Amino acid sequence: MAQYEEVEVHGYEEFCKAVSERKGKDIFAYFSGDKDGQGRSWCPDCVKAEPVVRGEMEHLPEGSVFIYCQVGDRPYWKDPNNEFKKTLKLTGVPTLLRYGTPQTLVEEQCFKADLVRMMFTED
Repeated sequence: MAQYEEVEVHGYEEFCKAVSERKGKDIFAYFSGDKDGQGRSWCPDCVKAEPVVRGEMEHLPEGSVFIYCQVGDRPYWKDPNNEFKKTLKLTGVPTLLRYGTPQTLVEEQCFKADLVRMMFTED
């Protein structure tokens, strides 16, 4: 049984709601391009990174929260004024971050299991 809570959200508003409902918890967020009906993202790096990130989730701290957030379709993501870029300062997808800290892995850093594990295990 997992010792963390996993939440799947779509879009900026759902992400903010999920975070605000879990104030005070250790929150990790993974941002990915939207998936199609077959479950494949338009973002090839997201497709490559997701199994790596999921493979390390057993190392998430007890009582923490893992939010899987689909950021939208490609045209929305490419808009420099989307909320993820403007407010959360995301620069690329996939992005894995520890919410409220400077700890962030972006794009191909998410392919590296050792970096993902380090984020999940270090305070």
